[in-house]
Amino acid sequence: MNWRRITALAFVVAALGGAALALAATTPAPTAKPPATKTSSADKTKRIARGKYLVMVCGCNDCHTPGFFAGAPDMSRLVSGSEFGWQGPWGVTYARNLTPDLETGLGYWTEADIMKAIRSGVRPDGTPLLPPMPWQSFANLSDEDAASIADFLMSIPPVSHKVPDKLPPGQTPTGSVIVIPPPPAWDKPPEKAK
Repeated sequence: MNWRRITALAFVVAALGGAALALAATTPAPTAKPPATKTSSADKTKRIARGKYLVMVCGCNDCHTPGFFAGAPDMSRLVSGSEFGWQGPWGVTYARNLTPDLETGLGYWTEADIMKAIRSGVRPDGTPLLPPMPWQSFANLSDEDAASIADFLMSIPPVSHKVPDKLPPGQTPTGSVIVIPPPPAWDKPPEKAK
């Protein structure tokens, strides 16, 4: 074989090899999916369990589960709203449906919406949560605890139940109400400056 041909062939092979290396260097490596881990589902399960615990001990269950104030909470309708009204200077309010029902519950709310409402007393549409919702007590929940409550609420079966609409002060409710009288002088909030 001729040295020219061998040399030319060597250059061609080297050029092709170099081109292949250059192409490989500019082509992004295929992204591999991270391996599914049991840790993430286990962590989610732990968060939901923590959320359930918090819903039970923080009193969410007390007001939002039917039958609680009659001494027999219906756990098959856990946090699906109550028709016991709360009457006070703000009018009459009812504990809302906290299940993920799309029409009557929190089905369209995000985790962030639930966390914000719990801790700031403001719904996603900007309207305030009215008494007796104790959002001031929940304002100091950690991100983890507030997210755990949201995860739990979104994990339970949806229950379709529309509670009565709030009534402004001065209107008479037709159902059962828990009356919170005006505060005595010691507990009365200070007058706001005009």
